[in-house]
Amino acid sequence: MSGVSSGTGKEPVAVVGIGQTKHVAARRDVSIAGLVREAAQRALEDAELRWADIDAVVIGKAPDFFEGVMMPELYLADALGAVGKPMLRVHTAGSVGGSTALVAANLVAGRVHGTVLTLAFEKQSESNAMWGLSLPIPFQQPLLAGAGGFFAPHVRAYMRRTGAPDTVGSLVAYKDRRNALKNPYAHLHEQDITLEKVQASPMLWDPIRYSETCPSSDGACAMILTDRAGARRSPRPPAWMHGGAMRSEPTLFAGKDFVSPQAGKDCAADVYRQAGVTDPRRDIDAVEMYVPFSWYEPMWLENLGFAAEGEGWKLTESGVTELDGDLPVNMSGGVLSTNPIGASGMIRFAEAALQVRGQAGEHQIDGARRALGHAYGGGSQFFSIWLVGAEPPTT
Repeated sequence: MSGVSSGTGKEPVAVVGIGQTKHVAARRDVSIAGLVREAAQRALEDAELRWADIDAVVIGKAPDFFEGVMMPELYLADALGAVGKPMLRVHTAGSVGGSTALVAANLVAGRVHGTVLTLAFEKQSESNAMWGLSLPIPFQQPLLAGAGGFFAPHVRAYMRRTGAPDTVGSLVAYKDRRNALKNPYAHLHEQDITLEKVQASPMLWDPIRYSETCPSSDGACAMILTDRAGARRSPRPPAWMHGGAMRSEPTLFAGKDFVSPQAGKDCAADVYRQAGVTDPRRDIDAVEMYVPFSWYEPMWLENLGFAAEGEGWKLTESGVTELDGDLPVNMSGGVLSTNPIGASGMIRFAEAALQVRGQAGEHQIDGARRALGHAYGGGSQFFSIWLVGAEPPTT
């Protein structure tokens, strides 16, 4: 799919409301309907809007077989105030939270609707994603007991290609888990986390250790997207969309680069073109990046153009991606600390918007004016990215 921009003929898109649930291992106090309504209600309260102000709803989640509820959007329409309103469902594997936000943004940019509620969720406690991701699929590479078994060889390939020392993954995990302590919505709050504890955790899929992996979370995230007129009525500063794009490629094909997929490069390049970004490292203040296994931070730093090929791990090792570094990554604790799969991408997008709105609380980056939200899914085949800013787009 081509990008979403605010260029000639397109309506500028503003984020005026953001809501999250507290992400935990199991929300047994609510149904899926209760979970999504909680996030949506918080987004409405942030925007100081009512259900009647919403013109359409766009919902996304990971595969239905995770929870065993087919087409949940049908029974969630009432919970999300969508009765009598258009409702769309999006699915692009793990990137779905980002893709869902971009579909909603398209509706506003194309002046189809003025104000759109977009929401993504997962209730992993009602499923078993590990084994759900281990199904034998004809003519496909086996997943070997979950996503980690699929991605570990790609991490090893990155290490061989770049000469990265085997300590880099633990540095990322230690950073993100410490960042999560500053985020009240994060799932994992490991008060006693140390680098030594990360490095001593059991090896699951060489070289990925237990503490270098994402948790299984229940949670939902919602945003209210609106046009210029809606932004003028907003009681709080909005986040303005400067660029957004989706790209995909097959899971397997001759010549595929699993370490740095072409679709990811193309997706980032499209967003930067829309936003007028010529030097991502200089022009972008903060990044919320989809890192379910710690080694993907240096890998995506290269894929997204923040580091030259083979240099991503050096940014991590030198502290560049720390909260006080010159390119903070995953200020919220990231997917390594919170992972309701269907919502994980939207959380990245929402956290980027919180940064430029100055609403990120203890994990706020001072002076953040432009922030990137990134998501990927499937076998590193689906990508969605947006760039948001504190000021309206100039084109």
